Amino acid sequence: MSTLKSIWNCMFSPKLIKIYGHGPIEKLYEPQPMEKLGDQVIHSLYIIWKLDLQNLPFFSKIVVGFGAIFVVSFCIRGLSRAQNPVYQTFLATLHRTDGDNRRDYAKYDFDFKLWPVEYDLSKTASPERVSKTSSEAVVANSTFEYLTNIPFRIIASFAIHTFGIRLVYPGSVGILQSILEGSLLSGRSRLVESYRGQRYKLKASDGNDIDSIFIDKRNASQNGETLVVCCEGNAGFYEIGIMITPIEAGYSVLGWNHPGFAGSTGMPYPENEQNAIDAVMQFAINKLGFKVENIMLFGWSIGGYTSSWAAMTYPDVKGIIIDATFDDILPLALNHMPKCWESIVKIAIREHVNLNVYEHLSQYSGPLLLIRRTDDEVICLKDNDLLSNRGNDLLIKILKQRYPCIFEPHLSLLQEYLSVSGVKQAEMLSKYNVDESVCSSLLQTYVSEFSKSYPIKIGPEFSFAESSQMALFLASKHMKDFKSSHCTNLPGEMFTKPWDIIVDSDYVFT
Repeated sequence: MSTLKSIWNCMFSPKLIKIYGHGPIEKLYEPQPMEKLGDQVIHSLYIIWKLDLQNLPFFSKIVVGFGAIFVVSFCIRGLSRAQNPVYQTFLATLHRTDGDNRRDYAKYDFDFKLWPVEYDLSKTASPERVSKTSSEAVVANSTFEYLTNIPFRIIASFAIHTFGIRLVYPGSVGILQSILEGSLLSGRSRLVESYRGQRYKLKASDGNDIDSIFIDKRNASQNGETLVVCCEGNAGFYEIGIMITPIEAGYSVLGWNHPGFAGSTGMPYPENEQNAIDAVMQFAINKLGFKVENIMLFGWSIGGYTSSWAAMTYPDVKGIIIDATFDDILPLALNHMPKCWESIVKIAIREHVNLNVYEHLSQYSGPLLLIRRTDDEVICLKDNDLLSNRGNDLLIKILKQRYPCIFEPHLSLLQEYLSVSGVKQAEMLSKYNVDESVCSSLLQTYVSEFSKSYPIKIGPEFSFAESSQMALFLASKHMKDFKSSHCTNLPGEMFTKPWDIIVDSDYVFT
């Protein structure tokens, strides 16, 4: 009976992929031939099933045939695993209930669906925490317009909930994940073995599982007491994504995968994204023990949405760095779709995938740094046109909101500055005699006398030349250029704490 029970348990137990502890060179788990055969057949049948064969005339015969093969494959796999001492050791470790066995099962890489949940917000989180800024109804100007928009709304809703969300987040497509499976394992192995990464399963308030990994550099480097929470792009995974940048800069780092990406469940709709990053932040604070003021946010591309939401929701964070992102996804979506689809695209985005980064950042008053890619082929509306980079629009909106008296009169100067990069920007700063120490002193004096809360209304008393200098100074402090295309990793030396107005409480201004 015990043998039959063992075989039965092994039929449905998780697939073992790798055993860690063998150094940076990968050493994968080697299943016995019959287990390997059973796994391959089950995986192949799953892929064939996904091809949607229900309408074929001989579908019932296919089901019977596949069902028989499926059952036999499970039996073969279970029998082989039950006779494999390496697998039995893994299974005993996973099912052990005495004490904390996390350290033991974390030495294995296995099917994440059966990884134990280590931080659960689904039973304790308040639903009010999730922002309602993720959707915005398209307002009709008349009853006729409202009625004519109904078909568009139906089409838009259908499109988003079928293929549309996968166009916005291609990393959620199963075929792409299958193609990247080897790279994801290799990247995850590197994080675990080379950087002592610890993998965790978090459960968000909506019930989705969030696959995450933590690199702890506290007491190991100068920047290690600061935790950087990374938010990946629309086809990015923490295994092969932006985590390496803050790791190289010496920070503690927490990475996670979007809902529907790799080990994370669900789909990356805005509400699910918000719940996911909220779970990550709560985990960082309550489980890992970092104070909010020692957490820095880092978002790349569409990851600017979740990182900006976290900055808005946790306004006391140390700062936020957003690389290669946009102010609003709608202009980019319209730019990539046929003109005749404009009405449907507008409704689909505004009512279902309203990724508006500026809307979040306008409600955040902490340190902020934008990274602009000068050769970005994704965020620009026009090829080889730096001024069409939507990161410019985000910067302009932020600066106008934070320093209205400086930037309202100098929008043309700011656009001129943003139309160039590198040496030409430095030449503009020199041409207008921008003195960093003078500008910093003026801001410090204003903040000490009035307030640091935004909007900061410094500037009406300035001459036109002085306000021009301040405008260029502030632009240079809020955005840095990186000569690169969209997908190149940001170098570690460019990952620096965002600029802020620093006021010494003991300083006496004269």
